[in-house]
Amino acid sequence: MRLAAAALAMTLSWTAVAETSEPTVTRWTLLDQHDKSYTLDDQAQVLLVARSMSAARMLNAAIEDQPPGYLEARRVIYVADIEMLPAVMKPVIVPAMRSANYRILLDRDGRVAGRYNGDRDTLQWLQLDKGRVVKEQRFDDGAQLVRAIAALPAP
Repeated sequence: MRLAAAALAMTLSWTAVAETSEPTVTRWTLLDQHDKSYTLDDQAQVLLVARSMSAARMLNAAIEDQPPGYLEARRVIYVADIEMLPAVMKPVIVPAMRSANYRILLDRDGRVAGRYNGDRDTLQWLQLDKGRVVKEQRFDDGAQLVRAIAALPAP
C-alpha cells in the first residue's frame, strides 16, 4: 500500500513539473557561405528554412534587390538545407552562394533543418520567441514572401 501511494505521489509530482516547465531550446551553430559561424540566439525573430533549390530561388528572388543587411536588420536567419544536394554540385553551388548579399547558413547534413519538420516544396517560416518556435508558415508564392518579410519591423 505504501509503495502504491509513493508511486502515485511521484507520478503526480512529475506531471505537475512536466506541465509547468518550459520547453528546452536547443542552440545550434552552422557555417555560412563564407565559412563564418552563426549560433542561434534570442535575437532571431524569424528562421527561414529552404530544403530545395526552388525554395531557395524563391527566397533569392524575393530579396535579391534589397540592400545588404536587409534580412539581418529584420532579425531573419536563413538556413539552406543542402544535405540532399548531389555531391558533384556542392563545389559549384556553394561558391556561387558567396555572391549573395545576405547570409546563407548551410546545413550540410540536415541536422538543423530536420528539427523543424518542413517539406521540400515550400519555404518554411518559423516565428521565434527567444529561440522557441511560436508560429509556422510555409510559402510557395514569392509575392506573399516579399510582403511578409517587408512587414517585419526593421530599425
